[in-house]
Amino acid sequence: MDGIARMPTNNTWVDGKRYWWLLSPALPLIALGSVFASLYGAPAWTLWILPVVFYCGVPLFDWLISEDRVNAPESAVAGLDQDRYYRRIVYLYIPTQYVITILGAWYAVQGTLDIWGLAGLTITVGMINGVGINTAHELGHKTNSLERWLARITLAPVAYGHFFIEHNKGHHKNVATPEDPASSRMGESFWTFLPRSVIGSARSAWHIEAERLKRIDRPAWSMKNENLQSWAMTVVMFAALTAWLGWGALLFLVVQAIYGFCLLEVVNYLEHYSLARKKDANGRYERCQPRHSWNSNHVVTNLLLYQLQRHSDHHANPTRRYQALRHFEDSPQLPSGYAGMILVAYFPPLWFKLMNPRVVAHHGGDLLKANLHPRARERLLKRYMPNYVPEREMGTVKKAEKPTAEQAKPVSATDRYECPNCQYIYVESVGCPAEGYPAGTTWASLPADWPCPQCAVREKPDFKPVPAQQ
Repeated sequence: MDGIARMPTNNTWVDGKRYWWLLSPALPLIALGSVFASLYGAPAWTLWILPVVFYCGVPLFDWLISEDRVNAPESAVAGLDQDRYYRRIVYLYIPTQYVITILGAWYAVQGTLDIWGLAGLTITVGMINGVGINTAHELGHKTNSLERWLARITLAPVAYGHFFIEHNKGHHKNVATPEDPASSRMGESFWTFLPRSVIGSARSAWHIEAERLKRIDRPAWSMKNENLQSWAMTVVMFAALTAWLGWGALLFLVVQAIYGFCLLEVVNYLEHYSLARKKDANGRYERCQPRHSWNSNHVVTNLLLYQLQRHSDHHANPTRRYQALRHFEDSPQLPSGYAGMILVAYFPPLWFKLMNPRVVAHHGGDLLKANLHPRARERLLKRYMPNYVPEREMGTVKKAEKPTAEQAKPVSATDRYECPNCQYIYVESVGCPAEGYPAGTTWASLPADWPCPQCAVREKPDFKPVPAQQ
C-alpha cells in the first residue's frame, strides 16, 4: 500500500488515508447494525458479526493489503495536527459508543435472547468499549482540557477510569522496565500477565494520585482524586441503567466491562513483550527509544486503532497525534497486526513459539538485555544462551560519561526550563500547582525524578534551560 500518500505538483503532502480513518468510528456502527438487525427478527448469529469481523476479517485484510511504511514529512506535521477533521473522527466514536452500551443493556434485559445471542451481544458491546479505551488513549495524551475530559468520559462504560492516570503518568514513565505492570516479560503468558497488570495498574494509579494530593495537602479519599472522579462516572452510569432496567442490566454491564478491559490488557501484553530499558551508572533508566516497543505497519488495524500499532513513535512522542505517527526501521516488528496477534496471545504455547525467536533475534542473542519473567529466567537462558556466564547482569550500561565542555558551560540565570519532548515550559513564578508545586517553587527544589507533567516521558535532568533573555 505504498500509494497512500502523494506529493502533488505544488509540493503539498496529501494524506492518502484521509477518508479511510473513518473506519474506526464505523466499528460501533457495525455493532448498532447487528443489534438492530437482531431486534427486527434477524437470527441471533447477527450479534456475532463484529467479533467475527474483528478477530477474522481484520487479520485477513491485514494480510491481503500488507503494510504501510509511509511517514508524513515533518513539514506536513503542523498542518496535520491543526486539521480538526482528524480530531472529529476520534470524537465521533464516543456518542455511538454510549448508544450501543445503553441499547445493549436494554436488549440484554428486555429481549428474548438465548445464551448464544446474549453472549454475542455482551462481547459486541464489550469490544466497542474495549476499543473505546484506545479512543480515550488518543484523547488522554493531548494537552487541552476538553480532550482530556472526553478521554475520561470514554472510559466510564468500561469501568477503567484509572487508565487515564496510570497510562499517562505511570506506564509512559516506567515502560519496558520491571517496575511497569503493563510491560509483559519474556516467558510470561498472557494469563499470568493479566491479573498482574490489572491489579498493578490500579495500585499504581492510586499511588500516583495519592502522592499528588499529598503535595497539595489533600487526602487521597477526596473528590480531587481523579481516579475517584473517573470511577464515579462509571458508578453513576451503571446505577442509572440498573435503576431503569433492573439488576440484570448491572450484571450485563459488569461482564461487558471485564471483557472490554481484558481486550486492552491483551494489547498491553503484546506491545512491549520482553523489551527492556537499561539503567545508567546513576540508576536512571535510559530514555524510551523505538526499540522498546513492538511495532506493526499492517494498515487495516492501524486505520481501526488510530495507528496505535506505531507504538514506538507514540512512546517517544506521546503528544503527537495519530495521523502523524511514524515508522522507524530500528523498531522490532510484529509478524501481524494487533487484531491477529491478540488471538495468538490467548494461546501461550503458540505465542512463545512465534515470538520468543523474534525476541532473541531482536536482542542479538543476548537475553540479559530482555525483560525476563523471573520464573522463566533460568529456563530461557539455558535454552537460548547455553554459554551464559552468571556474572553478567541485565540492565547495566557503560559508565556515565563526563559532561562535554559545551554541557559543562554555565547557563545564564533563568527561571524557565523546557521539556525537549513536548515543549512544556516550567516557569518558577508559575510552578505546577496541579502536581503540588505552587507558584514560586524553584527549579532546584524539584525532585530529581520529577517527570514532565504534560508528556511524562522526560524527567527533570532532561529539561533544557530557556535563557532569561527569551
